[in-house]
Amino acid sequence: MSELVPNDQLPSSYGRPLLGRILGDRFNLGNAKLDEALAYQREKGGRLGEVLLHLRLLREEELLEGLALQFDLPWIPQLESTAIDHELIKKVPIAFCRRYRVLPLRHEKGTILVASTDPLETVAFDDLRLLLGTPVTPILTTGVSLLACLNRAYDEIASPTGAEEVMEDIAASESLDQLAHELDEPQDLLDATDEAPIIRLVNSVLFQAVRQRASDIHFESFERGLVVRYRIDGVLYPVLTPPKHLQASIIARLKIMAGLNIAEKRLPQDGRFAIRTSGKDVDLRVSVLPTSHGERVVLRLLEKENRLLNLSEMGFAGERLSAIHQLIQLAHGIILVTGPTGSGKTTTLYAALSHINAPDKNIITVEDPVEYQLLGIGQMQVNPKINLSFAAGLRSILRQDPDVIMIGEIRDRETAEIAIHASLTGHLVFSTLHTNDAASAATRLIDMGIEPFLVASSVVAVLAQRLLRKICSDCKRPYQASADELNRLDLPPGTKQTLYRGAGCAACSQTGYRGRTGIFELMILDDEIRRLIGTKADSSVIKQAAVAHGMVTLKQEGAERVIQGHTTMEEVMRITQQEIEV
Repeated sequence: MSELVPNDQLPSSYGRPLLGRILGDRFNLGNAKLDEALAYQREKGGRLGEVLLHLRLLREEELLEGLALQFDLPWIPQLESTAIDHELIKKVPIAFCRRYRVLPLRHEKGTILVASTDPLETVAFDDLRLLLGTPVTPILTTGVSLLACLNRAYDEIASPTGAEEVMEDIAASESLDQLAHELDEPQDLLDATDEAPIIRLVNSVLFQAVRQRASDIHFESFERGLVVRYRIDGVLYPVLTPPKHLQASIIARLKIMAGLNIAEKRLPQDGRFAIRTSGKDVDLRVSVLPTSHGERVVLRLLEKENRLLNLSEMGFAGERLSAIHQLIQLAHGIILVTGPTGSGKTTTLYAALSHINAPDKNIITVEDPVEYQLLGIGQMQVNPKINLSFAAGLRSILRQDPDVIMIGEIRDRETAEIAIHASLTGHLVFSTLHTNDAASAATRLIDMGIEPFLVASSVVAVLAQRLLRKICSDCKRPYQASADELNRLDLPPGTKQTLYRGAGCAACSQTGYRGRTGIFELMILDDEIRRLIGTKADSSVIKQAAVAHGMVTLKQEGAERVIQGHTTMEEVMRITQQEIEV
């Protein structure tokens, strides 16, 4: 926030009430606190508002509300982007608004209302008055609210068809390869107004991907052209089909951004780069693969500001959450998380590690790759180029005196044997496997060549999981369940059951779904299940025993989420095809 001049330092001609008196009356800022702030001000200098915030004697909201009273200005703690005239902000560069913390809102009574965090930002107000040709009236709001609303507003005026709009410019360009090699990368993609066509096209694709919450962007080369697709909530959607003659330039631009060799088109390449858009910092992992019709590129988007979920936010039911909390506090044993690629296994492991992370525990991970940095936890990334495999990394980790070990994935017999040895010698081991359900995890380890008695004695629990798309809350609509749906939900025929589906709206890109949640199948190994594993019982037999002992299957939990109105029957069927008889 800009420095604020206190009233007791202003000339008497201002004729305004003292800021200290307003804050004292409004927020019970006693004389002792005010004297402390004034003493600090005399010693260190600065302005009263800045000093009060520095000494934590006042919150920003309280200070701004006091300044609004002092200057007789409106005070709006939370701005709404719906109250903004988009045609107005198109005339003001986003960089100017961010620099001076101002945001034009709308015309009102012959003036333009301008949100600000500082009533004395007269330079910015004068510039806006000259730029817009209309007097301006400031209103005060918090810095957090202003920046959030600013990013949303400029996000909304960015055309959702921006990628298509630059296609005409590109088609008329005579030197596409030269344009693709332009290296002027904008600080924020929202500022990119005068870039070369290929650069603007790529920037537009990246910007829209972040805006639509895509986790991956696919640039796929085919015989007749290039197809761009976004993966949103686990499902791929085509968004753009540039002509074939633009393929080389688009891929060259992406390779330059990732620092890859644009001359090498015969070998796979991996890289990464970072962008900033709509106020968000995003890391992108780049994979380039040569195909028969040219190179294809897949970008994985990781927002730096995405905080890790904790276990209670991932969709665990009450009793299952308590069981998970008890399991991850064990002193030794192996806890496996299973499921297909993209089912959130690593996120679950990160949440578990964050929950048990403490100064008295030494936690080390070996991953491929390290997706998120966990404070206080040692993380190692495998590197096949130097023969640093999961097994090699795990052997080194055991010499680091760990209490808890996380292995990104058990891929082979050697890694499995070391993990089991670690668990039997007093370590708690977390890892993942690619199996369809919890019961199959034991048989998968046995198939790798691990002795059944070792599996039975080391594994303490297996958690199978999937990610379900949630119905969009903006277009959620009720309907009566059909006879087929009642049958799939194990409900009696003729039951009046209200279910929900998304009609499709702008918020969910007309898909009817927005966001995802987890469903889980937790199998805790008891004596009966250990006996079955020791006798090499089939996974279906192990599953029947686990269900008899109270295990809730993925199908059952998915059905519960449908009845609760969180998702649809079609979505449960899509992600648990092995569980539901179609």
